Order: sequence, then C-alpha cells, then structure tokens
Amino acid sequence: MVWQPELDELERRKQLAYQMGGEESVARHRSAGKYTVRERIGRLLDPGSFHERGVLAGRAEYDESGNLNAFRPSNFVMGMGKINGRPVVVGGDDFTVRGGAADGAVGGKAGQAERMARELRMPIVRLVDGTGGGGSVRSSQPSGGGRGMYIPGNPAWDTIVDAMSEVPVVGAAMGSVAGIGAARVVASHWSIMMKETSQVFVAGPPVVERGMGYPIAKEDLGGADIHAHGSGVVDNEADTEDDCFQQIRRWLSYLPQNVWEMPPAIAPTDDPRRRDEWLLSAVPRERTKVYDCRRILRAVMDLDSVFEVGRYYGRSLVTALARLDGKPVGVMINDPYHFGGGLTADASHKGVRFIDFCDTFHLPIVNLVDQPGFVIGVEAEKQGTIRAGARFLFAVYQVTTPWVTVIYRRAYGVAGAGHGRTQSLNLRYVWPSLDAGSLPIEGGVMAAYRREIEAAPDPDARRRELEDQLNRNRSIWRTAENFNAEEIIDPRDTRAVLTDWVHLAYDLEKTRLGPKSRGMRP
Repeated sequence: MVWQPELDELERRKQLAYQMGGEESVARHRSAGKYTVRERIGRLLDPGSFHERGVLAGRAEYDESGNLNAFRPSNFVMGMGKINGRPVVVGGDDFTVRGGAADGAVGGKAGQAERMARELRMPIVRLVDGTGGGGSVRSSQPSGGGRGMYIPGNPAWDTIVDAMSEVPVVGAAMGSVAGIGAARVVASHWSIMMKETSQVFVAGPPVVERGMGYPIAKEDLGGADIHAHGSGVVDNEADTEDDCFQQIRRWLSYLPQNVWEMPPAIAPTDDPRRRDEWLLSAVPRERTKVYDCRRILRAVMDLDSVFEVGRYYGRSLVTALARLDGKPVGVMINDPYHFGGGLTADASHKGVRFIDFCDTFHLPIVNLVDQPGFVIGVEAEKQGTIRAGARFLFAVYQVTTPWVTVIYRRAYGVAGAGHGRTQSLNLRYVWPSLDAGSLPIEGGVMAAYRREIEAAPDPDARRRELEDQLNRNRSIWRTAENFNAEEIIDPRDTRAVLTDWVHLAYDLEKTRLGPKSRGMRP
C-alpha cells in the first residue's frame, strides 16, 4: 500500500472534476431540459464503454504549502467508447464551466480528440455546447503584465480538415453554439441540432445587436427553423437529446470506421427478390400528377432501412442512406412535390455534398430519376441555379464510387442528362413510364415552332398537331430501338436488379480503398 495516499488523492481530484461547474450551475443547466456532458456521453455510447481521458485537466489553486485549495475542471470532456460495439472517439463541451467556451478546455483537449480519431482511424462525435473564444475578450484584460492583442488561431484545424477525408465525423449542436463552436458543428460529414434547445450562429444575439443595430432572439437568429429547414447549415433536427443520440447511432451504422474499410454489411432480413405490386401504379399516367417518392424508396430498399439526410433543405432532391441486401448505399430521388422535382440551387448544393460524402466512404450510389430539369424563373436566376447545377454535374462526373441509375419518369435537359456519367458505362435501367428529351414537349414546341404556330389559321390546333407528332416520334420503344434505353424493366423488378448490382459494386469498390483524390469539404 506504498502508493495509497496518491491513489486517494487521485480519487479526490476525480470527484472534484465530476462536480463540473458546481451544484448551482449543474442545476441551472438541467432546468433548461438538458443533460450534463457526461450524461450525454453515457446515453450516446454503449453502456459502460466510455473511457475518459484527461479527467484531471483544469485550473488548480494551491496554498503556500502546496495543498490543493480549489479546482475548476476543464470544460471539455473526451475519450473513447463504443457505439453498436464499434469504437469511437467522443468529445463534449461542459456548458456548466465557463459556458463551454473554447478557452476553458485546458491543454488542447479538443485537438487531442481530433488527433486520436484520425490516428486511430475511428469515427469522432462532437457534442458541441459552447462558444468560440468565449472569455477571450474578458481574458484579454491584463493581469500583472500586459498581454497585447489577441490574434485568433484555430489549433488542430489541419487535423480537422484531414480527418474529413479519412474518418466519419459527426457534429451535434447541443445548445447555443457560436464562432469556433459553430464551425466545429458544420465541419462534419453529418450534423444535427435540437428543436428549440439548440442554436447555431456565427455570432450570438449580443454581438449581432451591437454590430448590426437591432435586437434579436437566439431562436430567430439560429434555431432549427433557420438552419435545418432553411439554410442547410445543419443536416437533421431532433425532437430531444435522446432522439439526437439515436440518430447519431443510426447514421454511424451505415458508415465504415474509416476510408480504408468498406461500409459494414448486416445480415439480410428482406427478400432480395421482393416485388411490390404498388410500383405498377407508382407513377401516374397523367403527367401533371405527383406521387410519394419516399414510398418508392421504401419499396425498393431493404425494409425499414431508409435514413433520410437533410430532409428540409433542397427539398426537390431527397438524399438518404439505405441498405440493399444488407449492404449500405447512398440514394438520391427527386421529389415532385417541390418544384416538380427540378433542381434548384439549394438542391444542387445538397446533391454535391451528398455525392462527395458517398464517394469518400465508398458508398455505392443509387440514383432514382424523375428530373424535369433545372428550375427556371427570376428567383432561380437570382440564386445562381446554373452555377450550382454545373457543380452538381461536375460532382456526378468526378465520382468514382459505383453508380447505378433508374430512370422511372422524366429526364429533361442538362439536369436530366446529369443522371450519371454518360461517357462511361453509366449502368442504367428504365421503367415503361419514361418521359425524356431536351425539353418537355409542351414548352419545346413553342420554343422551336413559334413562328409557324403563330402564322397558322388556328394556332392552338397547329400546336396540338405538332405535339402529337413529336410524342409519337419519341416513343419509349423507339428509344429502346436506338439503344438509348439499354434495358426497360418491370418496375416490380427494380429491387432485384439493384440487389444484384450492389454485390458487384462492393466487389469493385473494395479494390479501391483509402482516401479519394479529392478531400471532403463540409
């Protein structure tokens, strides 16, 4: 028992650290409906799996004899644990100590967590609940000697950038986060925030009021309605913190530990040959009628496997993770309830990021196409739709992960041509409901034959005559005869076709493991 006094002192200091910001601060934090940082980590990870590092880091005060008088722990808690049995790094801000401000973390603990994740090649989950420099303005006051001006820097940012090309990164906004805290949330492959209890901003309401000249509530400045539904700054929203943790666990279940591994397959629980009879009537014959595109996803993917990403941003394009015969894939499908499924600037940005994400982690991509083209009009032009759309086309042509296309309705114009890499194999299948071309017939006839139609004795009759003639010429059977529709399939066979393909895709992609030539950007 020679070292028992030191072990007793170790335990005493741990207990001081576990008190966090003190009883009053902890009670105030919980009264806002929030868990403390260690409670969050415990609810996120597999029970009993968390191994904390740096628990003794903090600011200590000693008396003249060297005895510990007071201790304020670091406001950043980090370590390793497991999610669904797989190791992860997790780090979280403790809002009860200095409001989670970055300058209260002590000793670069957040940077250490980032380096651990990258060097050990495992995912990292950031539970962000703090500001940027936080107390940097206050701490710039001289104490003894002058400090001079503070020049901002982002420690470990190079590691954060490199990690985006190597390991899955989750950013979760657990409270009001600003500055570097907000950047830590969005510098991720997938981000999430809570309704009402979390906000994300470049700078919070006090700074906005002082700098911009008007008061504003924090929810109106950076709440979920702003960022999960509008700006796309955050991908998903959660109703509660427990909902947030469940979504994080599910999102990670589709991802490999790192880019040197393939995504984890699970034992299939769904018949790969399952045929959903509803698919025969999924697409209405009336070209102006809409339908439920998410039901098509559920019909062709493994049962209960679809996990949507960014549902409320760029809503004309649905992006999701799913499984085919137990193997994770990325999926895109157009939603006709929003701009008829046409590509907006926001939908293009969303698609670029999703494609790059899938490419980074070797997730094969299934593209289900009902694309009427880029959205047009004055607002579309103001939003720079064509530039954003061109970036989307570049992403499609630069992706190297296996890609398959199912065109089940429209494929029009430049956007429709971007359904896959048409200069390569571009494996694609077509439903009998195909409706494709450079322009929809209705608008294209007026663009190409305006003078002839206007000069006719009965312009409407002449327009309808030209439309009927062109519709006969663009028959799907003529498209197949010209080998422009390589294979027309029964819609009910779509799942079987895709499950056959996914095994070939995995066999191919596992020969190309490692980082891609282009680093992933947030």
